[in-house]
Amino acid sequence: MAYQQDFTYVDGTEPHRLRTKAIITAHPEVRQLITHNPVTALITLACVLFQLLMAYVLRDQSWWLIVALAWLVGAFPSHTLFVCIHEAAHHLIFKKRSWNIYTGIFANLPTVLPSAISFKNYHIKHHAFQGVHELDADLPSRWEARLIRNYSIGKALWLLFFPFFQMLRVVRCKEVAVIDRWVILNIVVQILFDIAVVYFWGWQAFVYLGLSLAFSIGLHPLGARWIQEHYLVLDPNQETYSYYGRMNPLNLNVGYHNEHHDMPSVPWNNLPKLKAVAPEFYNHLKYHKSYTKLFFQFLFSQEVGLFSRILRRERGNVTLSDDSTPDVQMLR
Repeated sequence: MAYQQDFTYVDGTEPHRLRTKAIITAHPEVRQLITHNPVTALITLACVLFQLLMAYVLRDQSWWLIVALAWLVGAFPSHTLFVCIHEAAHHLIFKKRSWNIYTGIFANLPTVLPSAISFKNYHIKHHAFQGVHELDADLPSRWEARLIRNYSIGKALWLLFFPFFQMLRVVRCKEVAVIDRWVILNIVVQILFDIAVVYFWGWQAFVYLGLSLAFSIGLHPLGARWIQEHYLVLDPNQETYSYYGRMNPLNLNVGYHNEHHDMPSVPWNNLPKLKAVAPEFYNHLKYHKSYTKLFFQFLFSQEVGLFSRILRRERGNVTLSDDSTPDVQMLR
């Protein structure tokens, strides 16, 4: 497969809505998996406290140790916190929506950039408009793909600065509100927290937290998660991929990505159950088994670049204001 000069374009709606309907028809018992999991809030608390403890311990340490421990240790709880923000974005922690929002803002604290609520706003559109370039912020921008191409050094820098590339994509998604009252709250709380960390513990503590974020979603095997989910590495015709490897328990089953897109109202602890209940819908799909293997494959393969994604020419019959997830719509 030669290096792509553009995205792969397809007609028709995204594939998960059709599979959601088929799964609910074949296995109506999956309705029982749609629930909330307050345990995620306890995991959030534990990860926040762990990162704060690490930042405090490293406040007077050498820079090389800070960088090393951010990569070797800090990236893991930081990544778990990102998954907790993801669960909060789908309102899967508490029944009351505002509690999910507050949990997402709290989980955001050690990751230094105010992103929890903005992520929620854009991520829900990713589910509703998967592959629609002007609405799906998960897709790279065209300038982004042309800049990075398939060069290893370019892809390494892209992973290293992934949070900033992702922030720039919101300019493209003009139909989604950038600012609302929850975004403002998120920004204010995060800025106050960041100032407090620098004031009381110093720049070393702050840099540890920032590097933990950068490595957790960037230049680290954990960063391969972003490649795993929708990049055409294993099959040019399969749009979404799951990861069934050893990191799933630590990452709150975020690897079950086909399952998550099919039923976004199922919390992380029930995603393996969904696969077990409906194996005929998943066992034939290709999947990843190693983040480390995928990480190096993405970096050094001349056949995989940022254009290795599927774009669709139509947005389907979903309206922009429809924030409900496909599985909930099917149950109406």
